Amino acid sequence: SNFTISSPANAAIGRYNLILQVTSGNKIFSRFLGQFVLLFNPWCPGDAVYMANENERQEYVLNENGIIFVGNAKYIEARGWYYGQFQDDLLNICLTMLDLSLYYRQDPAIDVARRGDPKYVGRVISSMINGNDNDNGVLLGKWQGSFHSHENPSRWDGSVVILQKWRQDNYKPVQYGQCWVFAGVMCTVLRCLGIPTRLVSNFNSAHDVDRNLSIDKYYDSSGKSLNIGKDSTWDYHVWNESWFIRPDLGTSYNGWQVLDATPQEQSK
Repeated sequence: SNFTISSPANAAIGRYNLILQVTSGNKIFSRFLGQFVLLFNPWCPGDAVYMANENERQEYVLNENGIIFVGNAKYIEARGWYYGQFQDDLLNICLTMLDLSLYYRQDPAIDVARRGDPKYVGRVISSMINGNDNDNGVLLGKWQGSFHSHENPSRWDGSVVILQKWRQDNYKPVQYGQCWVFAGVMCTVLRCLGIPTRLVSNFNSAHDVDRNLSIDKYYDSSGKSLNIGKDSTWDYHVWNESWFIRPDLGTSYNGWQVLDATPQEQSK
């Protein structure tokens, strides 16, 4: 006989064991049929990540190649990037990433129960892309000094080698990443899990540390610049946006959601 199994559109993503159990009188026969993996589904209207436009699904879920814009406002450079979210074993690496996170280690049952929510999964992944929290994150950031003993961030041109190296090194952070590398790898992982994701580049990018929505510079009475405050402006910054609904905030917030895996300040 044929069986059809349908999962709820908000089911937790991840690996499932399929077991057939037959009860006959007072006897129970149980047989393991195999494993399957459940992902977010942008083609399913009931899913929080549903994307109605097929062209957009092709671009933001299925496309394994892209361009990342870097440089500065007067000289914008386009770099090719290979996301490779469908390459061998990448799905296993991405699912293992969820199980290595501090969220899972602190409370596996609560963490797994929340994996049907793309905003939760997005936050877990954004913390796992950088190795800043002693959580076996994928990449270590470095912006100064020499890179001679490890990979210069500008040498990377895709996510697959980084994620494979991370696994080969027993989930030790790969050295080194900068913003576009963090964003490129995060895009790979989220697309792999079924969440439509894109990269955003911003030039003359304001970095406001004290949350007053301004970039503060201080001068003494003679006009000499004082080195107070940590606000800064970067030549550029790259982060991600993922597409899903926000029942917690209301329908006007549905659509592209900002996620940034570059470690700057500690997140709340």
